[in-house]
Amino acid sequence: MILDLLRLLLFPTLMAFAASSDLLTMTISNRVSLLLIAGFFLLAIASGMGLSEIGWHIAAGATVLAISFTCFSLGWIGGGDAKVAAATALWMGFDFLLPYLATASALGGALTLALILFRRWPLPYVFSGQHWLLRLHHPESGVPYGIALAAGALLIYPETPWIKAVDLGRFIAG
Repeated sequence: MILDLLRLLLFPTLMAFAASSDLLTMTISNRVSLLLIAGFFLLAIASGMGLSEIGWHIAAGATVLAISFTCFSLGWIGGGDAKVAAATALWMGFDFLLPYLATASALGGALTLALILFRRWPLPYVFSGQHWLLRLHHPESGVPYGIALAAGALLIYPETPWIKAVDLGRFIAG
């Protein structure tokens, strides 16, 4: 029961926190990525995942870390985004990595276009006291890509073995 609750809640909660943090502060704490990594290992071991499979998940995370930190060094994405993408890849493994990256990329493109449009219009006065909204509206600020990374992960996560292993009938029935 506790293992199922962790499978249902841990990853989605951390991803929702990463998205909201990026939206409100344009930063994602290192703690989020560290908790994602620790949570993966905790659930992988508790679920009986084999060492070989854990190794492949680590390889997926390391691959995304190498690519995302290259993007970070070029100034294309933030460091928090790079770390969250890699930690998410650890959870997805190679089996779900491409669908995750494709979904997050499409959502990131839509988010970028929405922000371009949002920044073309003046911010209504009623929102002028909201510092996070002023920062988001400023044309020189970046894109809180953690939102797209989290949304992509949350859309793919229900298809992964993490959720497929949960006996949802037990939670629905009672």
